[in-house]
Amino acid sequence: MTTTATGGAGPRAPFGRRLAQAMETAGPLCLGVDPHPGLLRQWGLSDTPAGLEAFSLTALEAAVGPEGPRVAAIKPQVALYERHGSAGLAALERLLAAARDAGVLTIADAKRGDIGSTMDGYAAAWIADASPLAADAVTLSPYLGFGTLVPTIRAAHEAGRGVFVLALTSNPEGREVQHVGEGSAEGSVARRIAAAAA
Repeated sequence: MTTTATGGAGPRAPFGRRLAQAMETAGPLCLGVDPHPGLLRQWGLSDTPAGLEAFSLTALEAAVGPEGPRVAAIKPQVALYERHGSAGLAALERLLAAARDAGVLTIADAKRGDIGSTMDGYAAAWIADASPLAADAVTLSPYLGFGTLVPTIRAAHEAGRGVFVLALTSNPEGREVQHVGEGSAEGSVARRIAAAAA
């Protein structure tokens, strides 16, 4: 048994279905929660775990109106929590729990990708029901080989959670790898990754 999006016991609906429903209800926006040090300062908050948590919960409060969520999902940038160590991860855990309680989908922007037991550990952290860091979906990086992601993708599917696989990213440096093969019969690396993830 898992917990449904509304907190009841029973099988969780697939992530794609829950995302489509959230977009229909709240609109297509996904709120990035990226507590950069400069942004915390702009908000008059300290670059500490307490400032990080205040920023995060304020962002969530803005995303949830009196009639319910105003966005389909929130996407916290995991690295900006990790830089504060265990206290930062605890703030992220509380944000994920508060979003769950508010009925807002969560996408952990962790960009994880590794091999074997290491990737299994990432999957356990981000998609296993027992983990306090479990999100509705997680971002994954395929650049150690798409096959390294397959067990995590299967586990996410079985748990009713989702994955977003990086294929063509916005950073200029991504061209060095992602555009290789462009114009060939096989297509670019990015195109092949997108096809494998589909």
